[in-house]
Amino acid sequence: MRLTLPRPAVSRLGIKLFAVILVVNVAISGLVFLAVSRSLDQGFIDYLDQTQTQRAETLAEGLAEEWAQRGDWQWLRASPRAWHHLVRRQLWPGAGPPPHGIERQLGDPKDFVLHDARGLPVIGLPPDDDEEASTLRWLPIEYQDEQVGTLGYRPPEQLMARMDRIFLARQQRNLGIIVAALGIASLLLAGGLSWWLGRRTRGMALATRRLTEGDYGIRLPERGRDELSRLSQDFNVLAATLEASREARTRWVSDIAHELRTPLAVLRGEIEAMQDGIRCLDQESLHSLSQEVGQLERLVADLRLLSQSDAGALEVQLAPLDLAESLSHRLEEANGWLADSGIALETDIPRGAWIRGDASRLRQLWSNLLANTCAYTRPPGRLRVCLVGDATTIRVIWEDSAPGVPTAQLPRLTERLYRVEGSRSRASGGSGLGLSIATALLKAHGGEMAPSSSPLGGLCWTLHFPPLDDDRLRETTA
Repeated sequence: MRLTLPRPAVSRLGIKLFAVILVVNVAISGLVFLAVSRSLDQGFIDYLDQTQTQRAETLAEGLAEEWAQRGDWQWLRASPRAWHHLVRRQLWPGAGPPPHGIERQLGDPKDFVLHDARGLPVIGLPPDDDEEASTLRWLPIEYQDEQVGTLGYRPPEQLMARMDRIFLARQQRNLGIIVAALGIASLLLAGGLSWWLGRRTRGMALATRRLTEGDYGIRLPERGRDELSRLSQDFNVLAATLEASREARTRWVSDIAHELRTPLAVLRGEIEAMQDGIRCLDQESLHSLSQEVGQLERLVADLRLLSQSDAGALEVQLAPLDLAESLSHRLEEANGWLADSGIALETDIPRGAWIRGDASRLRQLWSNLLANTCAYTRPPGRLRVCLVGDATTIRVIWEDSAPGVPTAQLPRLTERLYRVEGSRSRASGGSGLGLSIATALLKAHGGEMAPSSSPLGGLCWTLHFPPLDDDRLRETTA
């Protein structure tokens, strides 16, 4: 069944993404416009200031040379046209006409005022505005260390009244075009990104909805190497894990039903045989019924232990104890049992391997491993148990002889109700829960166990226990 998500929610997400991206880009464009405009304005004033000062100095030097040749300024008072000719010749040397535009404005004779040595005006009368006239800048005109006049010129701030229409307005217009282009690009970027991101999130939302409905076979395409791709990978891992868990749960229920059905069928058959008079109600019959009930009790107890382990509620009373002593004591007790099964026991267990453990749970762990060895090792066989410890871990190496286990099936040995041979019955191989229980018990002690092939031809289990730290060990042995 195909599931769909409400489109308005996805549309709102796309609108939010679009609005956020657009506002951010427009704000950035506006800030860039203001910053560049201010920079251009201030930079242009500085440029005018330097240029006007250099031109005034050049004109002052030329006026000093003219005074040296003529001896006074009377010729300029009598001929304003000569003043214009002099300014243009000094500022624009060469035969060609002066340039137009900004450079032409910087060389305008009206921007300069000449006074004689006594401060009387010679040419270039100041403007009518007294405030504007007071802002003129002055340079001395000297000849042979004698001041023969002063030259005044307009500061660049007064020139800006006409310069901004020539230069700044043009540059700001260009900036406006750039900002408009950035706005259009922002629209396209925001629309494309919101559509792309909205489409991917919509696909993830749809897949999540289907996953919550129980469709664990759904998978997301894994394209690219960005965060969304890694999220898709994690989603696929989650879906695969849930699918595997559902299959394991189904198989677990089926296997439990099978394990319970077998002793119940035996009980029902024997009881019906007694009711029909086929079998006598004697001690032998009652003993057979008791064995089947005991089998059911063990199976229920194992299932309860595993359920407690899954829920993290397994009762374990951890206290400092010597792992070597616990293991040696249990193997000594089981030596006769192993001998009856045709299995020779070899041990190498040095004393003094301290851990935090539960003596009863560890005994249960050793019993499960012994039961597994006795159930599957062909007589005459061998069992070799070694204990090796260092500062970081304590290892128990449990090896038995043939038959071995195919390498491909080693990781599945601790699965619940799993048997290497599907034809093995409970009488020869148990219920298939022993190794799962052993793993749970070891996990409760903070350890782990790993299977491998044994040099003896059978199976090797390596059990890792965290050792007791030195301070706790000194307190225990004190």
